[in-house]
Amino acid sequence: MPAFVSSPRTAFGAHKVTTDEIADDIRAHHHDHPRLAAILRIIDNCGVSSRYFSRPLSSPTVSGTADVHERTQAAFDDAVALSEQAAVAALDAAGLTAGDIDAIVTTHATGWAVPNLDVHLMARLGLRPTVRRVALTTVACAGGVQALIRAADLVAVRPDSRVLVVAAEVLSTSYNHSATSIESMIYKALFADAGAAAVVTGIPLTPGLAIDDTFEYTLPESLDRYRGRLDARGMHFDSTKQAPSSVSTSLPALTDWLGPRPVDFVVIHPGSHRMIADTAEALGLEAQAARHSVDTLTDEGNTGAVSVLRVLERTYTGPPDDGAHGVAVAYGPGFITAGLRCHWQSAP
Repeated sequence: MPAFVSSPRTAFGAHKVTTDEIADDIRAHHHDHPRLAAILRIIDNCGVSSRYFSRPLSSPTVSGTADVHERTQAAFDDAVALSEQAAVAALDAAGLTAGDIDAIVTTHATGWAVPNLDVHLMARLGLRPTVRRVALTTVACAGGVQALIRAADLVAVRPDSRVLVVAAEVLSTSYNHSATSIESMIYKALFADAGAAAVVTGIPLTPGLAIDDTFEYTLPESLDRYRGRLDARGMHFDSTKQAPSSVSTSLPALTDWLGPRPVDFVVIHPGSHRMIADTAEALGLEAQAARHSVDTLTDEGNTGAVSVLRVLERTYTGPPDDGAHGVAVAYGPGFITAGLRCHWQSAP
């Protein structure tokens, strides 16, 4: 039986930051970097025109000199606030209250806390004490699809369940001027902050996405390609020269799983323009099919686990035809791929 996903809702950081502002900030802090001209050229070509941070670019926990404790606490506090906003909006969109929820799946990799986002949201939202919880804390960019997979698993076991899926990332915590590699400079321009939520059920509450099957794949010998790192200055995100090719190397496993079934629409994690284009091409789709992913990356940057839910939210504004076959896919550190085979159901 399918699992049905209500229309997601997204909450963005309060501070819009343009790519020109990012470039000016890097220019001011790294005026003597030997590859500054190349860095600025790459940033200008990364395809992101604006993004939203939970705190101003000039704040100590973003572009300033805050230590690991200050950065980590600020990132978690802001993630909880963004999550709550998104969850309240998603419940309202599904016509539910907090008391209707039977389980919660959270995904969050930026900012450290025990207890984590799941327990904090139970208190913030007023969920029942008996609500079942799944907390994904290191899945990062693949987290949106991975959380939907776990929600579908919960619904398969208990078809009457209503599962709240919540993703939050405050990736501005990795905007750190102590990191000076080319890769770290690119991530300054790519990353952003947001929270998103949706409800997954065994019975459709609204028109929308229906999950038919799920897929998880870990690329062998890829452990170091994308990774987080902590030091006294905060969290950093690193990658190797092999990292950009990880998607194309993983795509045969995804297409083998999908088989010959047609793909009419797609929801792709907007990690980069290359990632979006390679995935769409492998699925036999024209560039226009990935427009929601491209627009999300351009207007809002890469918000990690939140991104796929945001692309799905955009998909609901101009939905596919009833019965159309689709794929949702996201990639994350590991290197992992998480996928959904799905269809669109126009009537609940």
